[in-house]
Parts: sequence; C-alpha cells; structure tokens
Amino acid sequence: MAEQALGKKIQSSSYGERITVLSIDGGGVRGIIPGTILRFLESKLQELDGEEARIADYFDVIAGTSTGGLITTMLTAPNEHKRSLFTAQDIVPFYLKHCPRIFPQSNATVQRMNALMGPKYKGKYLKKLLRKILGARRLHETLTRVVIPSFDINLLQPTVFSSFEAEMDASKDALLSDICISTSSAPIYFPPHYFTTRDSEGNHREFHLIDGGVAANNPVCTVGYEANWNCVPRDPDVPEQALHYGKYLVISLGTGTSKIEKKYNAKEAANWGLLNWLYSEGNSPLVDAFTFASSDMIDLHMSLIFRSTGCEQNYLRIQDDTLSGDVASTDKSH
Repeated sequence: MAEQALGKKIQSSSYGERITVLSIDGGGVRGIIPGTILRFLESKLQELDGEEARIADYFDVIAGTSTGGLITTMLTAPNEHKRSLFTAQDIVPFYLKHCPRIFPQSNATVQRMNALMGPKYKGKYLKKLLRKILGARRLHETLTRVVIPSFDINLLQPTVFSSFEAEMDASKDALLSDICISTSSAPIYFPPHYFTTRDSEGNHREFHLIDGGVAANNPVCTVGYEANWNCVPRDPDVPEQALHYGKYLVISLGTGTSKIEKKYNAKEAANWGLLNWLYSEGNSPLVDAFTFASSDMIDLHMSLIFRSTGCEQNYLRIQDDTLSGDVASTDKSH
C-alpha cells in the first residue's frame, strides 16, 4: 500500500472492505506518549512495506485534538515531494526539542501570577514555529483526510476542521498553522486564536478559537460527528455500508492519565473558590476535570457502540492510566 501511495493521496477505502481511522487525544507535552506508539507502529509497517512507508499511507482518516492535532498535521502535511512532512520517528525528538520553549518554566510564584493575570504562556514561540514549519499549506492539501476539533468562544460552539468540509466550503479550508494553533489554545495555558478566511465568493469569515479539548479531548467521536461517519466518500450504490461499524477499524491513542495517583481532595476542594478551581499547585483542576472526563466518556461511548454491533474487535483504545507526578503534567517540559 505504501508503494502505491507514493506521490499521491490514497484513494479512500470506503469503496472497499474497511475504513481505517486513527485518533489522537490532547494532552500537551504528553503527546510524547502517542508519538512513541506511532514510532513503533511506523517501524513495523516499514518492515512490511519498505522504509518509505508512512502512517498517513494506512489511514483513511486521522483525527487529533490539541497536541493530537499537531501530531495529525505533522503526519499528513505534504512536503515538496507530496510525502509526509514528518515521519513518526520525528515526533518525539520534535517534542523534546521544542516543548521547553513552548512551555518555558518559571518559579511557582511567577507561574501563579501569570495564571491569574493572563495566559500562563504567551504562545509566541508555538505560533512562530508552526508558521515556519507549515507555511502556506492548507487543510485540503493533507495526504489523507483529517479531522481536528476546536471551540469558537464567540459562537459558543465547536468548530471542527475536516478535509471533507474543506472541499465543500472554502471558508473552512484554513491554513494548517491556524488550525494547529487554535486546537492547542488551551484555556489558562494559551490565549485564544483569532484568524479569518474567505469563502468562494470572497466573503470574510472570522474564527475566535480555543483548544479542541473543550469539545472533544478524545476526538474519535468527531469522525462520526462529521457527516455521520462520512468524512470519506460514500458509495452511492450501497449507502448502508457507511453506517455499518463493522466497516471501520479504529485505533484511538490517549496521552496518559494519573488515575492511580489521587489528584485532588474533596475535603480541600470544599473550600475552593473560583481562583482555586482555575489554578492549584501548578495545575488547573477545572481544565483537568473537563478534559479527562471528555476523553473517558467518549471512549465509553465508542466502546459500547462497537460492542453493541458485535464489532468490538474493530475498536482499539490505547491509554496509560499509571502516570504520576510531573510525568502526568500537561506542561512540565524540563
């Protein structure tokens, strides 16, 4: 398959037996975890199909939120040869090199003041980095179909960027750099991202976006949300196939949790006010609560759907629940 994909976008397998889906959670610096898994997967695929094999060659749809959206873009943005801009082998070194500057550390007092007076991090380095790497590449150019959620604070509703919609609506065909910055703009940590696009008639459209984790930190549900699992073209002669879960093979990658380590204490939280919920001991309990809850609920939902249709073997969730201390942090990068 990899050899057939060289130099061109893979034809969707919705006309064949399977639609393959890769989903990658949000989690900041913990993107190293799915990065490590994908490095192993790509190496095994290269053993089968040669050293030119890439993750994008094997999935019809790749979905990613926040740091998962960045990884998704790294794997699917094209280089000058119409191949993946980054290999899976590049992800972990990329994080190790750049995360200390994306999440610059300071003493606890300074961090607390930053969190209370404005975003914990200004996000300038991340923006500059993504602009440089991705340049003028737009959503419609990805090597396979992608789905990347964000949340519009102006409209108070999710904004999901998908290849499918980009082909139908020019205003959704945004720069990949703008999409990555938006889906990574986690409340408390980074400022919201504003940008504009134009539709096919030249009209401007505004976006006021924050982290996709607000809507779906585990983005596997957004693949179904987009046109009823129709992010890939449906065969008009057999429309029922697109609704049959046996047709889908899904790998969902988490970024790790600290369920073994007790995180917050209800007796202490009983006295918390707004500031404590927003910032406590270097973390944001409120942000942690809605992102982890979202990931687990979506996983439970998808597991039940595949099990109820007798296709549980078609859905694989990989998650590490044993993280603790700084390893479980979203932004402690040193």
